[in-house]
Amino acid sequence: MNHPDEFAARHIGPDRAAQQAMLARLGVDSVEALLDETLPSAIRSDDSLALPAARSEAEVVAALRAMAAENRPRTSLIGMGYATTHTPPVIQRNVLENPAWYTAYTPYQPEISQGRLEALLNFQTVVSELTGLEVANASLLDEATAAAEAMTMARRLSKSPSARFVVHHDTHPQTIAVLGTRAEPVGIDLVVGGLDELSPEAGGCFGALFSLPTSTGAVVDWRQAIETVHQLGGLAVVATDLLACTLITPPGELGADIAIGSAQRFGVPLGFGGPHAAFLSAHTAAARALPGRLVGVSVDTEGRPALRLALQTREQHIRREKATSNICTAQVLLANMAGLYAAWHGPAGLRAIATRAAGAVNDLAGRLAAAGLTLRHDAAFDTITVDGVDADAVVAAARDRGIDLRRVDDTSVGISWGEATPDVRADVLAAFGLSAAVDPSPADLRPDWLPDGMKRTSEFLTQSVFHRLHTEHEMLRYLRRLADRDLALDRTMIPLGSCTMKLNATTEMMSITWPEFADLHPFAPDDESVGTRRLIAELEAWLAEITGYDAVSVQPNAGSQGEFAGLLAIRAYHRSRGDEQRTVCLIPSSAHGTNAASAVMAGFDVVVVATDPDGNVDVDDLDAKLAASGDCVAAVMITYPSTHGVFEEQITEICARVHDAGGQVYIDGANLNALVGLARPGRFGADVSHLNLHKTFCIPHGGGGPGVGPIGVRAHLAPFLPGDPLGGDDQPVGPVSAARFGSAGILNIPWAYIALMGPQGLRDATAAAILSANYVAARLADHFPVLYTGAKGRVGHECIIDLRAITKASGVTVDDVAKRLIDYGFHAPTMSFPVAGTLMIEPTESEPLAELDRFCDAMIAIRGEIDRVLDGDWAVADSPLRHAPHTAEDLLADEWTRPYRRSEAAYPLPSLRADKYFAPVSRIDGASGDRNLICTCDSLEALATLR
Repeated sequence: MNHPDEFAARHIGPDRAAQQAMLARLGVDSVEALLDETLPSAIRSDDSLALPAARSEAEVVAALRAMAAENRPRTSLIGMGYATTHTPPVIQRNVLENPAWYTAYTPYQPEISQGRLEALLNFQTVVSELTGLEVANASLLDEATAAAEAMTMARRLSKSPSARFVVHHDTHPQTIAVLGTRAEPVGIDLVVGGLDELSPEAGGCFGALFSLPTSTGAVVDWRQAIETVHQLGGLAVVATDLLACTLITPPGELGADIAIGSAQRFGVPLGFGGPHAAFLSAHTAAARALPGRLVGVSVDTEGRPALRLALQTREQHIRREKATSNICTAQVLLANMAGLYAAWHGPAGLRAIATRAAGAVNDLAGRLAAAGLTLRHDAAFDTITVDGVDADAVVAAARDRGIDLRRVDDTSVGISWGEATPDVRADVLAAFGLSAAVDPSPADLRPDWLPDGMKRTSEFLTQSVFHRLHTEHEMLRYLRRLADRDLALDRTMIPLGSCTMKLNATTEMMSITWPEFADLHPFAPDDESVGTRRLIAELEAWLAEITGYDAVSVQPNAGSQGEFAGLLAIRAYHRSRGDEQRTVCLIPSSAHGTNAASAVMAGFDVVVVATDPDGNVDVDDLDAKLAASGDCVAAVMITYPSTHGVFEEQITEICARVHDAGGQVYIDGANLNALVGLARPGRFGADVSHLNLHKTFCIPHGGGGPGVGPIGVRAHLAPFLPGDPLGGDDQPVGPVSAARFGSAGILNIPWAYIALMGPQGLRDATAAAILSANYVAARLADHFPVLYTGAKGRVGHECIIDLRAITKASGVTVDDVAKRLIDYGFHAPTMSFPVAGTLMIEPTESEPLAELDRFCDAMIAIRGEIDRVLDGDWAVADSPLRHAPHTAEDLLADEWTRPYRRSEAAYPLPSLRADKYFAPVSRIDGASGDRNLICTCDSLEALATLR
């Protein structure tokens, strides 16, 4: 592992000498001896992974180039919610390709996340103002998922007793398919039809979804339909297009309660289906029911405006089986790009882009109509549908000219235009058998191109951020200023338990922006995506080999969606055998909150199983719950290694007991970083697992997204993997995301990681992760109790340190330690999960020994500060722990009245004098922000001018 050409040696932080020093600290002779003390022998895999040998970085890039060359994207006019777009180079290079942005973690520590939070606030402002509703989240996974979230939100808020949710038939088919997947398990009667379904005689509804524009391109005034929904006691959801909203009356002004859609066309590549930021906006009164994340404005201890996540943050972890959403990973990186795209162009630029797209399509519409062809709708934005033609012939003729049109049905063809669509109007006309000279520029929009009352008259994006960043110099500096406010992996280790933050290598990342991968429409004919689909097939096969399962689906576009898909597979399997009574899902009390939320979404009844004092599943309580549930047992969900950071010795016995009861075993793959190359869930008793490719397999967190959460299953569950969104209603299980392969645009990253590491490198990485966690636990054990260890005193790939006794004696809380770590230049470990009053630490294999020691030195120094509180040198309220983090502005104030020196606040360790990060704000008052909810950026700017 010391050869400079071996990628694994560059990925794994501790080299051979460092590992020997770490082993000496632990009192073991070898890594293998440590693994023998850590992993139960019953789960160990004796054979090596049957994967290709490790390749060099040059070889991997060459292989990716070869697969890219197999892709042959045509000019896509398919539409269906996806549009060609230009990613501004300044945003591509300085955000999408910049580790300061893509290696950041979810902003749960807001003081060190002010830059990305401001970018998200911009995104929320864009969505709110363009849709005409007061609040928007930041963000959701894709448009179809957003529609499903809106459906369940409407059910929660509606006063109607009806179980019906009506979806207008002219809605994107993939959205209807995902709605169907989400509706049936929770007893929602999904009705797809026309406006005649909106009547008391039809059964009423708790909500309805309309599209503006519709899937086939109609611009419809939905005011009367929305009013009808309100009269029935329901909520009206409108799926919309942000670019269209610059020209047409937005949903909020039509009376909609909720607006949803995708921000993909705001500078985010097609990527064969994702990742793309979806959005959901609503009225202020519904803010507490909003799924996902909401950025709000609060103040810090000095009254400075400061941003943080507001209200229902991590709802699923708080409410568990009572949660209405399991959304955990969002699409933050893509939402930031979309918000910055809007700032780059400004309202005038967005209108110009929209007008060009609308002009091209309207020009085509006029020419097609003049030739006697039938247009389905009189009004359109960027999409038209031509009826009464031989659809197959027209689509084939267009394909011969390098163009993809949408085959709506046997006699109808759709045409959609995007920002980056080249002028192919003559070729489109030729595909319909028409010949005409086409002017270089489309004609001006006809005065009657929209119905009366459907042209936008309200202003939008008047805030200065959307007007001052139109030169590259200003945008470049703005992006740098935002990045400098944050802590990401490019500055420091992020030692979060259960949220593996490891190296996202440049070679792994570089191909995602290559146009051969990035410009693929998800519904393009298969001959255009040969290379990408080969990459996906290889990745699925490799993941199956790594996990010991028989089949893998990469469709779920987040870990939470992987949980949902895995549970749907279990549910469908039981039903296929006539065991519809099997509805009980057993979940340990220590599990991630998303487990319980996902189980309820999949139609299961959650029964909680206790954990014993050592953090393991209480087997006696498991037996009691199995006996009480009888033949209703459907599944058990277990995180392995456990959420407490240890390998449970009885895992194979637990699996056997559940199988004996007729249930299936779901192993949450959040902690797979402790298993790869050493143990395979599919072989030691599990039936299904989701994997977090944004953790173990190096897709970066991006500030809280993108993520990919594929599932692996044993052969008997393979028929119940997620279906094709365009595959029809006869599939055993429907789709869980809008695109067949989910966020396919970032699957290059884990493919490259596995190819670079090879079987031995993957195993070495897991071993190094376990070694690093045990080293940190050993260094800190004399200063902070380590809460849980395995049978031989070892932890897995993470450890929990217990501050409860320290807090009781000193008053110093986990929050105080977390905020004080910022002064030392570190992101905090996971706070108070899974045990309140503790910190869960995961160092990962990528951190070198020097960084591990730097973190341990910081924690030990903080323990020294706690001892000074205990000794009476400082009252806890006047200590640097309680006042942390210390901003430069605070430290440079003319007056200093605190009982500790400024140098103690700023430079608690000598090494910080050479390289110091200063938080831009001090500790943030979250409660103040919830009481005074501000979720758009105009008020932040106004607050800032008051200081």
